[in-house]
Amino acid sequence: TMAPRLLLLLLAFLRLGTTGPLVQGRGFRSPTVAWPSFFNFNQPQGVQETIQIPNNGSAPLLVDVQVFVSNVFNVDILRYTVSSMLLLRLSWVDTRLAWNASLYPQHAVTLPWDSLWTPGLTIQEALWVDWQDQSPRARVGPDGHVDLYLALTTETNCDFELLHFPRDQSDCNLSFYALSNTVLELEFRAHAVNEIVSVKREYVVWGLETQIPPRQLVPCFQVTLRLQNTALKAIIALLVPGEALLLADMCGGLLPLRATERIAYKVTLLLGYLVFHSSLVQALPSSSSCNPLLIYYFTVLLLLLFISTMETVLLAALQARGHLSARSSPIPTPRGEQQDHGDLGPHPEEAPGVKESRSWAEAADHIFFLVYVVGVVCSQFFFIGFWMWATCKSDPAPGEAIPHGGQPRL
Repeated sequence: TMAPRLLLLLLAFLRLGTTGPLVQGRGFRSPTVAWPSFFNFNQPQGVQETIQIPNNGSAPLLVDVQVFVSNVFNVDILRYTVSSMLLLRLSWVDTRLAWNASLYPQHAVTLPWDSLWTPGLTIQEALWVDWQDQSPRARVGPDGHVDLYLALTTETNCDFELLHFPRDQSDCNLSFYALSNTVLELEFRAHAVNEIVSVKREYVVWGLETQIPPRQLVPCFQVTLRLQNTALKAIIALLVPGEALLLADMCGGLLPLRATERIAYKVTLLLGYLVFHSSLVQALPSSSSCNPLLIYYFTVLLLLLFISTMETVLLAALQARGHLSARSSPIPTPRGEQQDHGDLGPHPEEAPGVKESRSWAEAADHIFFLVYVVGVVCSQFFFIGFWMWATCKSDPAPGEAIPHGGQPRL
């Protein structure tokens, strides 16, 4: 009979030892301080009422949001993604958490975020979100004012405007939605603060804005990051080699047409540029609309090098063919002149046909060289003007195309 009694006492002791610290550890009730009845979470009804959104009468609950942007990194224009580090400060008033400060002399208390109502946020453009604190705590004041800090790192999609790459400017949006509430229950008021102190980035944040998208079914706010490309890396890696190859090709036109090294020089430049162009295509992003102007620019450079190489090969071939045909049909000369020519040694006079074909080919090559130089210079000025004034409007996203799609709106 004593053994069952000891077992029952042991179980009762273990049950008290497990339930007591749990309530105290959560911070809702302490044996030394008299808390309001709300903080006694032994009452299941009080817990259920706390999880529900606070009632603000006929008006929706106003949640003030401050977005602190501390870092923007890993801007990938090939994948159309950008990574950023944010700190969200959410503030609202829950009168159910208020207490009489004269009776309960506590300036503020901290509560686990899952013990009271908090707005559940979802980033629409996010590929992944890493919340730095998996169990954040909310600070509650005597008047029911709640402050909640959420630190996160996220990678989001961004529709980069790359028409003027590498001097491009793009707006990347982060849309925060509270999918568990309606606009009749909840309303956001957002502000953004730029706290980025590092400028050693290829893309820098030169603007930060917040807005509330109109006519949405669920409460939301939007943070817009305005990114600007510094362009130094692209200029050194792309523009300088391309212009150097084009200048080298124009200098190759100064070589004599009959020099065999000229054809080898032109072909080497063309093959080198083909290798450069193939790597360039992989480095530049592509899009369904508004592709970078540099893609068309380097394609024009490839055509110019191809035309220059073909001109050299064709004129050299015509000159060689005329030289062979002139040598295969020599002009008959008197016997005395043949004897005199035989005494001239190793430098006989060229046939008239050879001189005529060579002078014609060299004149055509000279004219082409002048036209080619003028065309290259004019193309550079034309591209600069087109770069400055060209605009492009991207096609509408499938989600915004009407009537085949579109986000649900009121």
